[in-house]
Amino acid sequence: MTQTTVPSSTTTTTTTPSGLRSLYLIRATFSLIWVALVATTSASLVSTDKPTVIAAGLLVIYPLWDVIATLLERRMTGTGSADHVGTTNMTLGLATTAVMIIAVFSTIGTTLLVFGIWALLSGAIQLVVAIRRRRTVGAQWPMVISGGLSVLAGASFAAKSASATSSLSTIAGYSAFGAFWFFVSAITLSIRSRRVQR
Repeated sequence: MTQTTVPSSTTTTTTTPSGLRSLYLIRATFSLIWVALVATTSASLVSTDKPTVIAAGLLVIYPLWDVIATLLERRMTGTGSADHVGTTNMTLGLATTAVMIIAVFSTIGTTLLVFGIWALLSGAIQLVVAIRRRRTVGAQWPMVISGGLSVLAGASFAAKSASATSSLSTIAGYSAFGAFWFFVSAITLSIRSRRVQR
């Protein structure tokens, strides 16, 4: 869901779009696979008591994948340890993974609350990074929209967590929309790169 900052050196600026396109496609693919797994095990997400083993595993993997994706982004875009936003995002992802491991043994509402808070915060980071990245890379409007939607979705999940009818099934839609915007971002960057080359 999130993405890290990019140094403004000339070399990085010219190589970043290619790296970002690859990363966006990888992230979109992961999200689609995750949604497919959720769809094929949909019964595991409609429990009114505690998440099933399958649902628990999927929910723990999701924020952990965001940490891995941030590491991949650093490698593909040439950012390093000086990337403080990326470090913050990875810390958030690792903390969420740890808390999620505890939450999935609790109730559906607690699990939804943890996921919602993570989606809100990671979306806010993505939004900030996308706005900053417009200057060096451009074509970031899909990531701005995606980050904003993640903030709204996270707030909605957190609000619904207190409901007696709270369900984890809405998380699948969140991931599907994330995949869509990553695909749009990859296409947008490709179009922009072609225009620049001309």
